[in-house]
Amino acid sequence: MIDGPTELAIYDMDRTITRTGTYTPFLIHAALARAPWRLLLLPVALLAMLGYACKAMTRARLKEINQSLLLGRHISAKHLAPLTARFAERTLRLNTLPGALRQIAADRAAGRRLVLATASYRLYVQAIADRLGFDDLIATNSIIGLDARVTAKIDGENAYGPAKLRMIEAWMADEGIDRAAVRVRFYSDHASDAPVMEWADEPVAANPSRRMRALAARRGWPIVEWAR
Repeated sequence: MIDGPTELAIYDMDRTITRTGTYTPFLIHAALARAPWRLLLLPVALLAMLGYACKAMTRARLKEINQSLLLGRHISAKHLAPLTARFAERTLRLNTLPGALRQIAADRAAGRRLVLATASYRLYVQAIADRLGFDDLIATNSIIGLDARVTAKIDGENAYGPAKLRMIEAWMADEGIDRAAVRVRFYSDHASDAPVMEWADEPVAANPSRRMRALAARRGWPIVEWAR
């Protein structure tokens, strides 16, 4: 177990640190770079989104379908690396909120361990987390084939809703972090993160959606606007 009390600053990513979501932009970025013809499959991706909206499939399955359509059923790490590097640089340059960057810097200066916890895929978020200076990443994982290629299939759970909390707790157990010995601050924009907000010692609603804003008002959670 870790020695003595520790403070964690855990951040959601999409629309908490970034202005917009990142998953679909990454897939389009990858398709443009590797196989522009895959953009012709966007209408199929939209149909899959409609199926999800009609509850015909899970969110995890929707992500697998869209990745298979726009990135392919599998990709080698060698071909993936330059795509994620360029996308991470573009994200930091064009799609991050100045207020979020200032808060990350403040938490780092205060000695908090920085953790990025996102439902987005590790396959491209790792490069973003590294550039933002996070110490640890909790994200949706991909199944890696015997040939070391990254597949479109999710390994374990999609880190969304209650699954994100389970994955944070599993990470803490793997790291030997005793929940009773740490103080956890958690930032998120979206009400799907309510389980983690309720679990955290210091929940902060950052750039909250309408549902998150209402929930924060009921719970008395502080609200910050990093886009301003």
